[in-house]
Amino acid sequence: MTDPLHTELLELALEAARRAGALLRDGRPADLGVAATKSSPIDVVTEMDIAAERLITGYLTGFRPDDGFLGEEGASSEGTSGVRWVIDPLDGTVNYLYGLPTWSVSIAAELDGETVAGVVAAPVRGETFHAVRGGGAHLAGARLRCRPAPPLDQALVATGFNYVTTVRAHQAAVSQRLIPQLRDIRRGGSAAIDLCDVAAGRLDGYYERGLHPWDRAAGDLIAREAGALTGGRPGERPTDDLTVAASPGVFEPLQALLEEYGAWHD
Repeated sequence: MTDPLHTELLELALEAARRAGALLRDGRPADLGVAATKSSPIDVVTEMDIAAERLITGYLTGFRPDDGFLGEEGASSEGTSGVRWVIDPLDGTVNYLYGLPTWSVSIAAELDGETVAGVVAAPVRGETFHAVRGGGAHLAGARLRCRPAPPLDQALVATGFNYVTTVRAHQAAVSQRLIPQLRDIRRGGSAAIDLCDVAAGRLDGYYERGLHPWDRAAGDLIAREAGALTGGRPGERPTDDLTVAASPGVFEPLQALLEEYGAWHD
């Protein structure tokens, strides 16, 4: 049986993601521009990132005023309920800025530090992935299962690249060494969607350096609930240094190569 609190948190996350996704999809200005930059001049924030986070936090606070928040665009509060919402209101901002379809709204609910519910909505794809801890991962009413593991040299793996030049250069060097060991590498531009595509069996694996909690919290739960393994460096959980998700059988050899190639450092 699913914990009633987990179900409540999931339902709230689903509705908040639906509303934010509709705002982002239908309210995108034709002259959308950059409102601010983050780690570098090409790591951008738009006015719509900010508006979507404001919508999400306002909606959730209306139902659960004692919860905490951690949001990419600045939402931060401790709360007193033991629940914290981890929010990326627009994962794939550069894609969104350019009018590309691969962007998402990611909302996770943590209870006492453990993620118990997660939603990733990809409005242009018409998909909303969701999971509760111990209750499986789902898309469009169907339970998700990660792909049966192929040999590593037949595995399709996604990754992402940082917007800081020195970090990107090292990531490119890691990818150059890794590509001959795999079927191929994809780069979609939304970490949350990549994690969900592992869950849905559309990718055999995914890795990236430099993800923040809001980038990975919901997608990590969805991937795990679909049967994928997730972690960071060997023996560690996903961290800002490295996030890895893959089908069992792909996870360990992929993780071992990433450790050998130094994918966890600049």
